[in-house]
Amino acid sequence: MQTGNVTTPFGRRPMTLASVKSQLATANIKAGKTVDKWKVYRSACEARGMLGLRDRALSVLNALLSFYPEQDLSEDSNLVVFPSNAQLAIRSNGIAGTTLRENLALLVQAGLIHRNDSPNGKRYARKGNDGRIEAAYGFNLAPLLARSEELALMAHQVAEESRKLRVFKERITITRRNIRKLITAAVEEGASGNWQAIENALVATIARVKLAKTSSELEACLDELSLLNDEVVNTLESQLKRQKSDTNDDEIRHHIQNSNTESNLELEPSSRNEQGEPTVVKPRGSAEPVKAFPLGVVLRACPQISDYATGGTISHWRELMAAAAVVRTMLGVSPSAYQDACEIMGPENAAVAMACVLERAGHINSPGGYLRDLTRRTERGEFSLGPMLMALFRMHEPQRRQSA
Repeated sequence: MQTGNVTTPFGRRPMTLASVKSQLATANIKAGKTVDKWKVYRSACEARGMLGLRDRALSVLNALLSFYPEQDLSEDSNLVVFPSNAQLAIRSNGIAGTTLRENLALLVQAGLIHRNDSPNGKRYARKGNDGRIEAAYGFNLAPLLARSEELALMAHQVAEESRKLRVFKERITITRRNIRKLITAAVEEGASGNWQAIENALVATIARVKLAKTSSELEACLDELSLLNDEVVNTLESQLKRQKSDTNDDEIRHHIQNSNTESNLELEPSSRNEQGEPTVVKPRGSAEPVKAFPLGVVLRACPQISDYATGGTISHWRELMAAAAVVRTMLGVSPSAYQDACEIMGPENAAVAMACVLERAGHINSPGGYLRDLTRRTERGEFSLGPMLMALFRMHEPQRRQSA
């Protein structure tokens, strides 16, 4: 135990256990360790938000470092500087004495410097017969040397957070632009769909974007916008496919009718088909399956489905579909109901629907009947998974923020 390395402040300034802990950690600096003082200072500047420091405190720290004569902070040298308040104020851009003392206290509280007070509270150095400093009283810069790696890591984390913020903001801008222009095109060209509800959802999400401060909050907003974008694209894609299918059916019927207008039969046909009667072309029994939503978004909207996967985690669509099969059995959904959903929605979206049903199981009397209803509405083009996923996503978002 290195009790000799712990010093208490002069006068009425209190001692804290946090200060004791910090001083003990500083006492264990690796022998021979050195670091460029201005590199450490730059790291502290970049990590000032995490350290709880303001610009004035960093100006004071800069001034303290300027009183250290060497370029490198070194373990084997004296790391105590002892300028007067007047000298510090001048090198701190002439700040007032009260402000200087407040920011010195902030630097101590942040663990970037230690007070090494003399018996009377004055700052000075005592030299020996050989001219070297035997004892110095003032501000100890050793914490900067001890925490140089930690400060560099904090600076890196701040830079990474800034990069994430920039990337998320760019993607949010592009996604909201896509949604806005697609809605405008759909309304102007008379495409069917609940565009007012989508517009309202877009406005609500944009309002949350303006309040988002962290990368996790922006990521949640981006996920909501991505769901909304997928909803718009899927709605338009389904309509275009239905229009193409209807057009092809009309062309096929027209072609069959034309191919029979000049039939000259010499023998009496034995059946209606042999008479060349037009073959009845049946329309598709189901809507074209829409593209599946991003797996990560699905799992954030429907976290319970992971409990039914092997190992408790889902990383691929096949694992989601396998878990959905387990949930189907657990909820008592008949194989035929689930098979119909797979044929109408597509296997991936049927698994997503099953995950949504699981999340809302406490509010659904008959999961099988509910799934059949969703399937019938999907077949008629009256339902898509986007709004349901978005509602579940928003429901779970406050819980994720609390646990983060």
